[in-house]
Amino acid sequence: MMEIFDCEQNSPEWYAARAGIPTASEFATVLAKGEGKTRRTYLLKLAGEILTGELMESYSNSHMERGKIMEDEARDCYAFMTDADIHRVGFIKSGPKGCSPDSLIGDKGMLEIKTALPHLLIDILLKDEFPPQHKAQCQGALWVAEREWIDIAIYWPRLPLFVKRAYRDDGYIANLAGAVAAFNTELAETVERVRSYSNTDRKAA
Repeated sequence: MMEIFDCEQNSPEWYAARAGIPTASEFATVLAKGEGKTRRTYLLKLAGEILTGELMESYSNSHMERGKIMEDEARDCYAFMTDADIHRVGFIKSGPKGCSPDSLIGDKGMLEIKTALPHLLIDILLKDEFPPQHKAQCQGALWVAEREWIDIAIYWPRLPLFVKRAYRDDGYIANLAGAVAAFNTELAETVERVRSYSNTDRKAA
């Protein structure tokens, strides 16, 4: 069952809604092949949230902080260009997975906003294709939110806004769903092993 949380992103309510479940922004990590260190670290952090009830520390850097500041400006620019019916939400949860869309559009679409340094955005504009590095997040968001299409808007002041639409790729989503299910199974097993370890440790004491 899908739940929509109307809260500010990065608020305590937002962090609480996403605690202990994989989210679209990390689906590329979930898809990592083999025993990827980044995938394992993400799994262990979610296990820690489940076991302790404490939220994992949110990673942030200067590029991410810049993105937050520019997001409203980019959204306004997109709305002006497209005359879209935009609705902001905080978080969407569907079973043991979730996403944080930058906006919902009408009853079928979504918006994902990114910022890029000028030289990177110029390269994106010249290639004029949906950036592959964002495919897992965007297709994952379509899966979680049960939507048909997503626009990615990539922004930097005084440069053209790059907008490219992607539609649901059900084959890709089926593969992603399998990877997320396997990840959640591994996560549940990890949590259970730690709980069993704790119980055994107490009995031994």
